[in-house]
Order: sequence, then C-alpha cells, then structure tokens
Amino acid sequence: MIIGEYKIRPRYNEVDQMGYVYHANYVNYCHQARTELLRQFGINDKVLEDNNIMLPVIEMNLRYLKPTGYDEELTVRTKIKELPKVRFKFEFEFENGKGEKTCTATSTVVFVDSKTRKPHQVPDMVVSALQNEFQLVV
Repeated sequence: MIIGEYKIRPRYNEVDQMGYVYHANYVNYCHQARTELLRQFGINDKVLEDNNIMLPVIEMNLRYLKPTGYDEELTVRTKIKELPKVRFKFEFEFENGKGEKTCTATSTVVFVDSKTRKPHQVPDMVVSALQNEFQLVV
C-alpha cells in the first residue's frame, strides 16, 4: 500500500457564504493530493501527457463529515491499495488541525490513450515506478 500526505489551507475564494469550504472544492483537493503523491514516484500529468496517456476520472464519491473553514489547515491522506491494471483507485481522508476527520473520498481513473481515446492497460512506466511498494515482504 502507498500512503501520501498533502497539506492545504483553503483560500478565501474556496469558502461559501456560510464560511465553509464549498463542497465541490474537495474534488480539486483530491486531484491535487493524487498529483502530489504520484509526483513522488516520478509520475505527473506532464509526463503522462508526453507519453499520450490521459487519466480521466470515471468515478468519484465523497462523504462530508465535518465542515472546514477558511485557512484551516487540512491534511489529505491519499492511499493506493493495489497496483493498477486499467483502473487506478485512490482513497482520500481529510483531517483538520485538531485531528478530526472532515471528509472521506474515493476516486477511480482509467488509463486512456490520448490519440485513440480508448482505455488500455497500465503503462510500464507506471508499473515500474510503483511496483516496489507492492512487493510482498517474506
């Protein structure tokens, strides 16, 4: 399993009239956290695009547990529980500065050839970058 942490402070324009982070912004936070986790393994959107790979989201689920306000630090824990094949699944857990869980989310993306727009198996470059994290320890 791979676990990464990403910290973010919601900006003023990301809160609603109630003073809470607008719910749709959590999708952006998940994308940012996923991007930063993959960057640690040499995989980022630019590298993928240069290799004609796109990662469209095919499923996104969020559960809001506690509101978060402007400038309140959030830690986003991103988990990858299995080496991807065609679909690539991510789990997210948001925690505020008091250690309270504020939101959970899951996201599934699929590897797509940017020219044909058809799904395909996980590229070798992604397997190579991640496989050591999934080796069984004997």
